Amino acid sequence: MKIRLLALSCALYPLASCSTIHTGTASGSAAQPAPQMPTASEVIARLKQGNRRFATHHQKHPDQNGKRIHQLATGQHPIACILACADSRVPPEIIFDQGLGDLFVVREAGHVADDATLGSLEYALEHLKTPVIVVLGHESCGAVTAALDVTDAHQRAEGEVQKLVEDIRPAILKVGKHGSHDDRIARGVTENVKLVIRQLYRDPMITEALKKGTVKIIGGVYDLHTGRITWL
Repeated sequence: MKIRLLALSCALYPLASCSTIHTGTASGSAAQPAPQMPTASEVIARLKQGNRRFATHHQKHPDQNGKRIHQLATGQHPIACILACADSRVPPEIIFDQGLGDLFVVREAGHVADDATLGSLEYALEHLKTPVIVVLGHESCGAVTAALDVTDAHQRAEGEVQKLVEDIRPAILKVGKHGSHDDRIARGVTENVKLVIRQLYRDPMITEALKKGTVKIIGGVYDLHTGRITWL
């Protein structure tokens, strides 16, 4: 686990360092001190408020101007990690009505908790001190649907999609055979969010942060029709 985080840090730190050096050379300005990080409860309230604004079409579109771009050139201090599906209809910054630098977003089809995902979240907790992780599923998830259909047919998915199926299958098995296809997919989406949260709880570095009280993990499901998130 430490080796994986070290590799990720080595990959990310040079980029941040280069940006800082370049900006300092060009403008002569020093890096800004880290702002006071809000509490996990404050972050969760802010995300819920942002989603309500989005769903009711009262977005503020905060921190999306040139001044914000300049501020972020010397570092980032995201308030939350969002582990979300890669689906193009579920962009976290938009549906939470947040700005540049506010969210540390990790996206994969079915928001699976593979090694790369865990390493990314560990980096955010260890180096960025982000106090909240949101596992965000969504209605009619294609990865969950594929996992359900392939499991029902006792077949394999094409190519590397099979890896997603294997990761999501425990959620599908928990759903069982009862109910319509659409109902099972809906329950599968929720069960997949819960599955990933359980997997995060087993990650040693995340577990340590949970014990220290420096991070909270919550789950939610995004409704494609209304734009609202149902919190689990």
